Amino acid sequence: MKLACVVRKQHYQFTSVRDVLAKASEEKSGDHMSKLAATSALERMAAKVVLSEMQLRDIYENPVIPYEKDEVTRIIYDDINLSIYDEIKNWTVGELREYILSFSTGMPELTRISRGLTSEMISATAKLMSSIDLVMASQKMKHQAYCNTLIGEPGRLAFRCQPNHPIDDPDGILASMKEGLSYGSGDAVIGINPNNDSVESVTKLLKMTHDFMQKWEIPTQNCVLAHITTQMQALRGGAPISLMFQSLAGSQRANDAFGVNKEILDEAMDLMLRKGTASGPNVMYFETGQGSEVSLDSHEGVDMQTLEARTYGLCRHWKPFMVNNVSGFIGPETLYDGRQMIRADLEDLFMGKLHGLPMGIAPTYTNHMYADQNDQEIAGMLTTLAGANFYMGVPGGDDVMLSYQDTSYHDDASYRELLGLRPLREFEKWLEKMGIMENGRLTERAGDLTIFD
Repeated sequence: MKLACVVRKQHYQFTSVRDVLAKASEEKSGDHMSKLAATSALERMAAKVVLSEMQLRDIYENPVIPYEKDEVTRIIYDDINLSIYDEIKNWTVGELREYILSFSTGMPELTRISRGLTSEMISATAKLMSSIDLVMASQKMKHQAYCNTLIGEPGRLAFRCQPNHPIDDPDGILASMKEGLSYGSGDAVIGINPNNDSVESVTKLLKMTHDFMQKWEIPTQNCVLAHITTQMQALRGGAPISLMFQSLAGSQRANDAFGVNKEILDEAMDLMLRKGTASGPNVMYFETGQGSEVSLDSHEGVDMQTLEARTYGLCRHWKPFMVNNVSGFIGPETLYDGRQMIRADLEDLFMGKLHGLPMGIAPTYTNHMYADQNDQEIAGMLTTLAGANFYMGVPGGDDVMLSYQDTSYHDDASYRELLGLRPLREFEKWLEKMGIMENGRLTERAGDLTIFD
């Protein structure tokens, strides 16, 4: 395995596969803070050259965190199809990139080959791709999943209605939920981030959303994004849950900090299949994001993008209905500005899709980042073009509970109109019945909350 090259008469020597992966990454402030990033553009290019010539077997035989040490590594490796891996193990990363981007390679081929790829291989390929490469590769893949509705059909774009409230006030949540639904947002899920994480409060929110869905015959899912153990307690107590949520990371140490592991996730999925309200079989919802391991001092010497890819390798074990990133949620210490946020969103969408996930995007930023609404809208338009399954829908684009910026209900409607996309099939019929949509376009009743009087 070659770990050195010469660029402009300068010799660059790397210490390991992990070192090459880190230094081949596009510039991210979190990698600099972790002292993993390339120190110059030339060193970054040298790392990309070395990476492009590295065989997939080199990456397979050198996981960035050892199998014996890390549960995430074990899940990724235990889920790999070794027959498919054996067919491609002598390919270089550069050859894998060319195969993915080839006009003759479509979704059937990518779906098959993904089963023989470790997350580090997928991360490596993304590092060799430009923004156009990432969009074109992502466009080829559209993965479906079924909870109460079918997500991921071609020509359709869904949204999570996110009616958060700083004190979980039921009237405030209901008003925001009605507004989102009236603009066609909520077909992915009605999902609330609770301020109060108690079982009693979470149960109350779950019952409220479920009862509203039942009253108005809304074909969608409900979810309260409390810790998974809190949701499990609520479910055992009879709370109506369609989707079970949890944030995940790409190292065992980070997941330990989140208070989650394989045993808990297995138990939660089994509980959902036995007691949840959804038809299934896809009953899990995972949220991820570049930088969480850095913020928890649990990166294990691995760059943010590779850790994010490993998170997707972890997610796919439970065949989720939804996965999305929130890579700009932490702030400038992990993604410094809008440019880094946009790149991370494109990487994450591609990597999630190549893992076979029904992938959505949350092009988020915080007010102390060097990013603004223009950056967010560019990220949203690019990832819509790249075929994201869903986005968030936040009143006014400003989450008043979590204090960050995300896509608004109006953004949601605009993304659909840009490419002539429609809501999920069952939800579109409901919107038409309510007079909110006609022939795939919102009517004058959009935004009129008296619809629900």
